[in-house]
Amino acid sequence: MAEYKLTTPLTDADIEQLHAGDVVKLTGNIFTSRDAGHKRIFDLLDEGKDLPFDLKGALIYYVGPSPAPPGRPIGAAGPTTSYRMDTYAPRLHSLGLKGTIGKGKRDAGVKQALKDHKAAYFGATGGAGALLSQCIKEAEVIAFDELGPEALRKLTVEDFPLLVINDCHGEELYAVPDRKAAGIE
Repeated sequence: MAEYKLTTPLTDADIEQLHAGDVVKLTGNIFTSRDAGHKRIFDLLDEGKDLPFDLKGALIYYVGPSPAPPGRPIGAAGPTTSYRMDTYAPRLHSLGLKGTIGKGKRDAGVKQALKDHKAAYFGATGGAGALLSQCIKEAEVIAFDELGPEALRKLTVEDFPLLVINDCHGEELYAVPDRKAAGIE
């Protein structure tokens, strides 16, 4: 297990160095979306329209943050269960998305897309939304404001703590019960 400090947008080289179990402190801009937002993104793609952000090198955080308390850019911002976006992820990775952030396992199609398009799936600590929000320095709704917590946001993060769950080499942290016995440590 290694630790990396990465800055968005991510490149193929950034992703290729990562392995399941690595820790990443991410700085830069990431985007938020959940079920309803993904549906809207796909509608735009299907209609041949521009997206509200560039997918190339981007990361999408599966989160529906709570309202911002006074003096903060965002409220609690813990990850949501990722498998609900599994039908959307492969296409987004094929268009340049370098990573997604959430919690839980991904399906075989997503894992294959990570390998095919040099991308990664990162885990954020579930239940720690208030703590994670301390790493979010700015939050701006950039599309689908009417979706409330599921609106598409651009977040500026600093040293946002992540764990590589699935890497572009086909490794999966959840599939290795004993990392030392498997020769990974």
